[in-house]
Amino acid sequence: MNKIELLAPAGNLEKLKWALNYGADAVYIGGQDYSLRANTHNFTLEQIKEAVNYAHNLHKKVYVAVNIIFHDRDLVGVESYLAQLNEMGIDAIIVSDPAIIALWQKHKYHFGLHISTQASALNELTVAFYEQEGAERVVLAREASKEDILKIKGQTNIELECFIHGAMCTSFSGRCVLSNYLTNRDSNRGGCAQICRWSFTNQDQPDFSMTPKDLNMVAYIADMINIGIKSFKVEGRMRSNYYIATVIYYYRQIIDKIMVGQLSSGLTNYYLAILNRCANRDSAPQFYQALPTVKEQYFIGRDEVSNQDFLGIVLNYDQISGIVTLEQRNYFKKGTVVEFFGPNTACFSQEITDFYDEKDNELSIARHPQMIVKFKTLNPVIAGDIMRLKVFDISRYL
Repeated sequence: MNKIELLAPAGNLEKLKWALNYGADAVYIGGQDYSLRANTHNFTLEQIKEAVNYAHNLHKKVYVAVNIIFHDRDLVGVESYLAQLNEMGIDAIIVSDPAIIALWQKHKYHFGLHISTQASALNELTVAFYEQEGAERVVLAREASKEDILKIKGQTNIELECFIHGAMCTSFSGRCVLSNYLTNRDSNRGGCAQICRWSFTNQDQPDFSMTPKDLNMVAYIADMINIGIKSFKVEGRMRSNYYIATVIYYYRQIIDKIMVGQLSSGLTNYYLAILNRCANRDSAPQFYQALPTVKEQYFIGRDEVSNQDFLGIVLNYDQISGIVTLEQRNYFKKGTVVEFFGPNTACFSQEITDFYDEKDNELSIARHPQMIVKFKTLNPVIAGDIMRLKVFDISRYL
């Protein structure tokens, strides 16, 4: 069976490194123009070059989103931009506008062509058309059902990529004009104001919204592997480092254990519990098995509480003394039970007992963001590992 690609979002260079280090096979990024996430920091040309070098040194890939719907004025400079991406050695661009497909064909760039989910591909003829145009991959619409995917896979030879986790859009495949209408920010050119997340007031009625719950395909990953999906995509270029690291780390575990027949139902439920907790919205499989119902949407009484489980990042570990130096991210104190995990560190838990600041003053509480603390750990850790609040006991799931 071919290798399954786990594809992560990266809103900046720091997030790119977190994603790749925590298990992604590839990342997708946006430059400062032509990308649908204009509200994140995105990458300068110099940063794209650094990103490509960093990823390729790890034998991993970088895809660049050039996926806005172009107006005439947006085309100014795009050929020069694509030429520079070509020189940098990116692995593919992600596009939805036929104008960019035509430029790719004209110039015969070295990088591949991936068709964006914004193209709303949902049937075999559409996917076959892009295959004939030279695309090596189609990112299917998020509204694709299992039946749709099976038919497409059975009638085409192109690589298929599917979203497996992250935010959904109220409008079809992101083709929204609410943002344009209410804020004059064009959602199809990178300026979405996320109107579907707003709460609207109706006289004598509770406030209401019209937003779908997040996508979560944990229960169907094995099924999608058997169908022959090439790449599993996580949404979230604007999400936090902790979110990216956690989601990628656990989907990496899920995929790898499926491939060797070691994913039990108990372990699946444990991973699902962690993934549901690291986001601030509920999640569901959405369109895969059936059309979403009222249970897969938010209308009234939405509660999005920020997660405070991310407690710190390992900066250094002394092998002789067993002392970790940690950059704190959220409040913890003596008696807090925490967990450490990382790309090469098996998850373990311990209670915080004696700990100290960087000047070796004893502490009882770590309450200042990004303060440096030190204490002994039960097991060795590695720089870049994460310390979080222990919420779930894995033994209860096995």
